[in-house]
Amino acid sequence: MVNHAHLFQDITDLGPHWIGPLPEPDIRVADELQPVFADPDCRCDGDMYYMFRDVAMPGSDREWLREQGIRYDITVIPPRDLCGEYVKTLGHYHPENPEGYGYPEVYEVMKGHAHYLLQAHDFSQVIVVDAFAGDLVMVPPGFGHVTINPTNDSVLQMANLVSSRFQSDYREYVKFRGAAYYEMTNGSFLKNPLYPDIPALKRVKALEFMTAFSELCVQLYSMVKQRRDVLAILNHPWEMGEI
Repeated sequence: MVNHAHLFQDITDLGPHWIGPLPEPDIRVADELQPVFADPDCRCDGDMYYMFRDVAMPGSDREWLREQGIRYDITVIPPRDLCGEYVKTLGHYHPENPEGYGYPEVYEVMKGHAHYLLQAHDFSQVIVVDAFAGDLVMVPPGFGHVTINPTNDSVLQMANLVSSRFQSDYREYVKFRGAAYYEMTNGSFLKNPLYPDIPALKRVKALEFMTAFSELCVQLYSMVKQRRDVLAILNHPWEMGEI
């Protein structure tokens, strides 16, 4: 098992990123991830990653987030080798909102290195976004996503802002035993054979992927105070425009 006290120290020692209170984390354990491992015979145990949901500074910030239907979360993913595959999140899609648009989501790498593996619902595009501390990455409407910690020795800490008006849908990732590609610890990306014909994986840097959005703000949570107009797109993605 992973040392919880050490992880709490890693999370709370975030300098300007987060100095507020934290709830108890939801913990994703190995048995829950086993259905999406690259190796279906891989057997691991223990904790995989930690999700602090609905995090906010007390007072007006929390009130505004709840009124707007927006949630700020923090996730910690320790490094781990899953039988030759890097540790990752389960993967999910967002449903469409009442107007027929998918809900977007914005991530910030607070510490460490992340790969955001995005795939269109029709499998027409599969993209891995390479992101480091300070980078912002938006998951566009209609894309499923998996987060990977592509390291052997570094804890990944990340935050996200997303609508609180829906429930994530994990079923397709479970059905296909993971995303369209698996990232292996030898640095390769392995095609998932259960998918129909899928395109070659496109690899981009975070700043190349969403330059306009990334330049709006360095720290994601500060948007709650300074760029509330931008956050409206989380529930009204048709207003994204050039972003």
